[in-house]
Amino acid sequence: MANIPSIPILRRGQVYRSLDQQAIHAIGSEEPAAMMSMANSGLVKRDLNHVAKARTALRALPAHDLMKICIKAGDHFLHDTLPVGEEEIPQSPDDYVASLSATSGLPHALIRMNMKKLHEVFTEMPTIMRGLTRGLDLAVLDKGYGDQDGVPVSYSATAEALGVVLPSNSPAVNALWMPALVLKIPVILKPGREEPWTPWRVIQSFIKAGCPPEAFSFYPTDHEGSGAIIRRSGRVMMFGDDTTVSQYAQDPRVEVHGAGRSKILIGEDCIDDWQDYLDIMVESVSANSGRSCINTSAILVPRHGDAIAEALAQRLSEITPLPFEDPAAKLSGFANPKFAEYINGAVEDGLKEPGARDVNEAHRGRDRHEVYQNMHYLHPTIVRCDSWEHPLANKEYLFPFASVTEVPQAAMLDSIGPSLVVTAITRDQAWMEELLESPDIDRLNLGAWPTNRVKWDQPHEGNLFEFLYKRRSIHVAALAHV
Repeated sequence: MANIPSIPILRRGQVYRSLDQQAIHAIGSEEPAAMMSMANSGLVKRDLNHVAKARTALRALPAHDLMKICIKAGDHFLHDTLPVGEEEIPQSPDDYVASLSATSGLPHALIRMNMKKLHEVFTEMPTIMRGLTRGLDLAVLDKGYGDQDGVPVSYSATAEALGVVLPSNSPAVNALWMPALVLKIPVILKPGREEPWTPWRVIQSFIKAGCPPEAFSFYPTDHEGSGAIIRRSGRVMMFGDDTTVSQYAQDPRVEVHGAGRSKILIGEDCIDDWQDYLDIMVESVSANSGRSCINTSAILVPRHGDAIAEALAQRLSEITPLPFEDPAAKLSGFANPKFAEYINGAVEDGLKEPGARDVNEAHRGRDRHEVYQNMHYLHPTIVRCDSWEHPLANKEYLFPFASVTEVPQAAMLDSIGPSLVVTAITRDQAWMEELLESPDIDRLNLGAWPTNRVKWDQPHEGNLFEFLYKRRSIHVAALAHV
């Protein structure tokens, strides 16, 4: 057997090898790409009784020093050879790309795109922090209190650590927990089954740049272990499908990241020029192979629905399976064939309901679900819905999928429901005011801006600073001299 890494548990930065070893297989191969130590729930529970020690290690460093460490770590992540596994096998950036592609089905080009995005998160951390804290001098976190615009302020941490239950669908989701280290909050990471590579590499980048190893706990674990992290962490960031995250939607300790159901709305004043916005719609639906919560899953227009759906389908049909190494590859496969079969079945069941048609079907010339080079793929799919009430009109899936539905502009905001991102293409000032007032929109793009693009000074899917810190009133009185 080739020299493969044994990915260990990290207990506050200390390597721990479990007797329970799980193989991570390369897709289409019976040989493991890595062995991974599995943490049982008892181990997780015991360790979480001592997370205060990890917080102490971070509190000892000034926040501005942690910021410098973060920026330096970005270059390590993107360019350096870093150790992977308990054997500390050298892993170059190309090795990382190959390993992640082999176990997840992501093509090399998309992994490199996500690497650059994570590199920007490292290096743009000063801008991210200004957005999260509204310009707070991070020295306030060192002392516990300070001044902002002439007003005394004080913040206290809401938790000793941030528990993070990660998915396997996209490396870029790791960007959401990374600011916690600069905020002096250690992390407890549960990696996705097929994707331990990215969180491990991010950790190693931070450590090489000078971050205290104690700040990182890494627990590959089962459902019971994940439950222990969720129940015993003071604050939790959780990724999953609607069924999983709905269990914790009302728990203030848990920030849930489920389906985004992001949308593009085109107003009456711009709809006749829809062709000018076709590139934005294509990017919003298909970027990162449609796997992000900020990908568009529904397009609402007052008219021209058939023409828009046809034009989108024609463009998206150009995205087809290609070899992993092909730089033009834009479509991700599914590491678990049953997942591809399940999603395809769900779409087919939806299409059995009258009032929806798969516009891509005429362009594909093949089934939506295809096996290519031993990998399962789902071809891009645009569904034209006759009504917003159709079951597929407001669905989200982990491949390039979107519905196109005609809805009067006046009815759009009453129809859309909770939406992570909404791009509203309009110059109508009155409608813009209504959009700004909508409680259903988490992030609003006014004008022609793809839903999948983020701005570093704008919080994404919740404000991590406000999640990890609470403001308290403070008055520091001068002590009388004796």
